[in-house]
Parts: sequence; C-alpha cells; structure tokens
Amino acid sequence: MSGDDESSAEAEPETVTEAVEEPSIEEQLASALASAEAAQKEITYRDAEIVNIRKRHSKDRSDIIRYGSQGLARKLIPLINDFDRALEAMPAETDDVIIEGVRMIRSNLEAALVGEGARQIDATGQPFDPNTMEAITTIPPTEEHPAGMVVEVLESGWMLHDRVLRPARVVVTAVE
Repeated sequence: MSGDDESSAEAEPETVTEAVEEPSIEEQLASALASAEAAQKEITYRDAEIVNIRKRHSKDRSDIIRYGSQGLARKLIPLINDFDRALEAMPAETDDVIIEGVRMIRSNLEAALVGEGARQIDATGQPFDPNTMEAITTIPPTEEHPAGMVVEVLESGWMLHDRVLRPARVVVTAVE
C-alpha cells in the first residue's frame, strides 16, 4: 500500500500559487491622488457650467423683460400710420374737434410706444443705413442730395431699444 500512496501522491498535480503583488502604499496613494484630481477637475467643470447657465438664464430673463413689449409695439406701429393717413385724408371741412381728437389718439399711441422704449428712426437727410432702412427706390444724386443719402421717407421705421421693429422705407440717391 505504501507503493500506492506514493503513486497517488505523484499523480496529483502540484498546485502552484502565484503571488499576486498588491500595490504598494505609494502606488495606492498615487492612484487615489489621481482619482481625487480627476474628480476635482470634474467638479470645477460642473461649477463653471452652473455659473454659465445662471448667467445665460439671467440674460434671457432680462431680455424678456426688456423686449417683452415687442409684439405689441409691432401691432401699434401700423395704427400710428393709419392715424397719419386718416389725418391727411380728412376733408378741409372736417370739424376741428374731430381732427384734434384723432391727433390726440395718435399722440397717445406714440407716447405709449416711446414709454416702452420704442423710438422712430430718423432717416430724412441721413446717410442710408441698411441695418435700419429699406431702400424702396433710388434716384440720381444732385448737388442738393449727394450719393447715398435718404431723400424721402415713405414709411417711418421704428426701433425698440437696439432692435429694429420695422425698417424705415426710404428713397435714396444712387451711389455712383
């Protein structure tokens, strides 16, 4: 039997255990520091993103407040032009009280627009500005009206703060 014991011991494979090296304290510390640095960068990035979102939200909110009357202003501008046309078309025998009433209504509409930050674009005699004016037609330049100047305003333009609500429609002298 003792021979059998020896043969069974030889038949069993030897178990080789490889020693898995655990990282040293220095390596663990370096890994933890790298992870902490990456996390700190991520936090800094997120904080900056939050600040940017707050700034953008604040600007959007102030724009909404500043330009909130834009839609209504666009609707009132044609009414002012209608009152101007009505005043021009009134016959000479129209009662002065009626004419004065129409002028007052027109004036109140304009005052309401101005009160909200709107203003009429001053174009007559000014150099043509494509950002605030629309050239409907051109005429040849003269000594009185040099090239590129607005000769006549066909329809007044309006701005709300720094935004054009409606460009002034103008007649311009041609640029040579």
